Amino acid sequence: MLRIHDARTGRVQEVRPSGALRLYACGPSAHRYAHLGDLRAQLLPDLVRRVLERRRVRVVVCRGAAGGEDGVPAERVRLHEEALSRDAAALNLRPPEYAPDAAESAGLAVDLVGELVGRGHAYATPGGAVFFDAKSLSPGGDDSGEAAVATVDWPLWTPGGDPSFGSPWGPGLPGPHVVCSAAALRFLGGRVDVHVGPPSAHRERALSEAAAGHEVVGHWLCGAGLLFEGRPMDGPAEEPAGGTAEGTAEGGVLLGDVTAAGLDPLAVRLAFLERHYRERADLSWEALRAADATLRRWRARVAEWAESPSAPMAAAYVERAESAFLDDLDTPSALGVLRELERDDSVAPGARFEAFLHLDLVLGLDLSTEIGKARVEGPARS
Repeated sequence: MLRIHDARTGRVQEVRPSGALRLYACGPSAHRYAHLGDLRAQLLPDLVRRVLERRRVRVVVCRGAAGGEDGVPAERVRLHEEALSRDAAALNLRPPEYAPDAAESAGLAVDLVGELVGRGHAYATPGGAVFFDAKSLSPGGDDSGEAAVATVDWPLWTPGGDPSFGSPWGPGLPGPHVVCSAAALRFLGGRVDVHVGPPSAHRERALSEAAAGHEVVGHWLCGAGLLFEGRPMDGPAEEPAGGTAEGTAEGGVLLGDVTAAGLDPLAVRLAFLERHYRERADLSWEALRAADATLRRWRARVAEWAESPSAPMAAAYVERAESAFLDDLDTPSALGVLRELERDDSVAPGARFEAFLHLDLVLGLDLSTEIGKARVEGPARS
């Protein structure tokens, strides 16, 4: 079964759901277009789903949506949400079963804040703000060090904002973490087997447990950040100009910038898979071009092998790659196995064909797309 590094305990633990696995994934902020750093974070829940589905585990995913920030019109928030859906499809990210938009998420947040006020875990101020009462938390039983952090009251509802949402305390915006807690509790039934999101989740944990009356999340899965050519990714709020082939957008590189450079969007997925999810990665145009070349070569090889007689799958290679997937989603090692198999001419072409397509069910690289197409002769392999 899948083993993952639990960010709260610091240990690699086995994931053993009772029935379907319920996964919550924090979505990127909707106040801007999602950059490659955001999309790398969204690959993580997709990998968990694909690996577990190969083990015949049903996975139910809810992806939260951070609300629009003050000063960002609702129409632009909607455009950003639609662009995220297109980018996710281009990267072969399986759509979540539940994906409330910013407006629906705000309504869920209002319900959760009202419930916390009713339970005595939050209080409203005369100015229309609502704060979580940190003193209402039960001390003890937490070996993660989070209890010492969650000692200061923090906002659950902030008055004002443009746009704003209606609430019993007046128009305003939900505070940090409220939307995530509200969506997870509403759509996943008060139990989350795996939570995928940023490392600092003590406040979200406190909100969820105060509302549910019990521990909600079983495992906390956190991916590392992404640099692009040495610079942090910080996405632009406005629509990208497009056509900036191999330039670095102000604030962050978008998937549209990659395709404008003539690269396959799945080259981005492959470049992400080349690095372990817990490793802070520094992506570059050179790395994306290399990933694009690898992707094209593998597709050509699969199409070539497809014309050979059928043969049993290269089981030893497949078992090694699948073991890497199960070992804390070690995709770099799994890709290394594929490269070994590609070079191993002692394995029948039909066996390599079967193995590559079988492993592509997890990798999601569309390695079969060139099968049956007319081949164009290229330079001889060196």
